Amino acid sequence: MLTGVAIAIGGTVYLSCPNKYLGAFLFGIGLFVILSFGFDLFTGKVGYAVENKPSYLGELCLIWLGNFAGAVISALLITQTRISTISDKATELCNIKLGDNITSVFILSFFCGILMFVAADGYKTIQNPAGQILAIFLPVVVFILSGFEHCVANMYFFTIADLWSIKAFGYLIIMSLGNSIGGILIPLLRKGFVSKA
Repeated sequence: MLTGVAIAIGGTVYLSCPNKYLGAFLFGIGLFVILSFGFDLFTGKVGYAVENKPSYLGELCLIWLGNFAGAVISALLITQTRISTISDKATELCNIKLGDNITSVFILSFFCGILMFVAADGYKTIQNPAGQILAIFLPVVVFILSGFEHCVANMYFFTIADLWSIKAFGYLIIMSLGNSIGGILIPLLRKGFVSKA
């Protein structure tokens, strides 16, 4: 749940920031908190399904539900504050997402999944502190500015925009699948090819 809260904080500063480049950079605070404190982010953990036993899938489902609860509760709390006007920007953003087609949403989610694994694994494996910071913030800035879809961020955006519907939930599932397949791409290639080289 704390991961959902951290992503919600990132989403809040992003929606509050008039400059999209600065907002994209500041959104990275969410991932910075998550990786610094060892919280479980679905998009950061799903790539490791390749290296774990099938029981890990149950853990991923629990993480997804916890991320969902944290993001939704945070969004509902923000709507009770003076900064609740950020919901207007969230509504505009979510209408674009919900106006898109399933194929596009899946592809955009797939690329976000790749970037989130790069961030999580980069932070885990890079020894240099400056490199770790770059590993966190660069993928976030790229996915935000590219318009890629992050399922946990969208849990927050759909809630603060008050745009939940059967379609929105269906799109969230598509985004989660896209993030998952993108997230396991590098580990699969690494396991199948790089380790044998």
